[in-house]
Amino acid sequence: MADPNPTPGIHHVTCVASDPQQNLDFWVETLGLRLVKRSINQDDPGTYHFFFADAEGTPGTSMTFFPWGDMQQGTVGSGQVARTAFRVPAGSLDYWEARFDDHGVDYDERVERFGETVLPFRDPDGLPVELVAVEIPDDDPTVPWEAFVPAEHAIRGFHSVTLWLTDPGPTTELLETMGLEQVGTEQSQGDTPGDERTRFEAAGEVGQYVDVLPTVSASRQGHGTVHHVAFQTPTDDDQAEMRTAVRSMGLRPTQQIDRHWFRSVYFREFDGVLFELATSEPGYASDEPLDDLGGRLVLPGTFEDRREEIEANLPDVTVPTPDEEERADVEADADD
Repeated sequence: MADPNPTPGIHHVTCVASDPQQNLDFWVETLGLRLVKRSINQDDPGTYHFFFADAEGTPGTSMTFFPWGDMQQGTVGSGQVARTAFRVPAGSLDYWEARFDDHGVDYDERVERFGETVLPFRDPDGLPVELVAVEIPDDDPTVPWEAFVPAEHAIRGFHSVTLWLTDPGPTTELLETMGLEQVGTEQSQGDTPGDERTRFEAAGEVGQYVDVLPTVSASRQGHGTVHHVAFQTPTDDDQAEMRTAVRSMGLRPTQQIDRHWFRSVYFREFDGVLFELATSEPGYASDEPLDDLGGRLVLPGTFEDRREEIEANLPDVTVPTPDEEERADVEADADD
């Protein structure tokens, strides 16, 4: 069997939140990401599905959430995506620490990892997140959204995810089959000191790293945990080839499922982490003008026929927009 085309990297990461308004306020206003799609969980239409990304919803930039208010608090442990890291421009971590202080964000001391500086923090549900300071090239495919955070400090898509696994061996083989290359190991710092962290690098420019840590600790899905990580398989042919390769390893990928903004295949890797393969098209601007992304509740497919019922069962939310003072602050930061 021929090897599949390598994945360019992460497409999106989907997590579990509690309160939808709190989730919107933090990821839009505090972190400065754009709400590029306001929709529903297509498997549970009584729940929102929020998509936060760069200004254009570029593949490799979208953090998405199911705000399941009645679910329990989760526990991060083995068999999960334990950490999700975003890129920020080199030299911007002082800005982010000051911003976190102003907004009451819980963060930890910086750590060095594979020659890069990492700022760990948590969202209001306790979800572990990291900012990694990197050089952003002039031709980078991401487009910063500047409503709340100036471009020179703005989040620029994913850097990496960290998998906590009881036995990394089979997953290492899977990642290599998907086209990621092992590029280094080092002793972990922070909340798993002493464990050996192994890094794998994908072929793309955004969301190109997957770190693997051997960790034996109990996990429970709930608020503050990752539901799944999606990897880019840009075309249907790429996805079909990757699905075949995954299946040949004894895993059980689903058939392709139309998710309206991309087409998906799901499977659990050997330690139980839910992986998704996602196409690049049609994209978040396929059903809304680029300038209006996130401005309304989008109900894909036949769900539109149930709009009145669905809207009646969803809590009211308000998408944050900067007031005059906040706009002036962003402009002042950009001029400094």
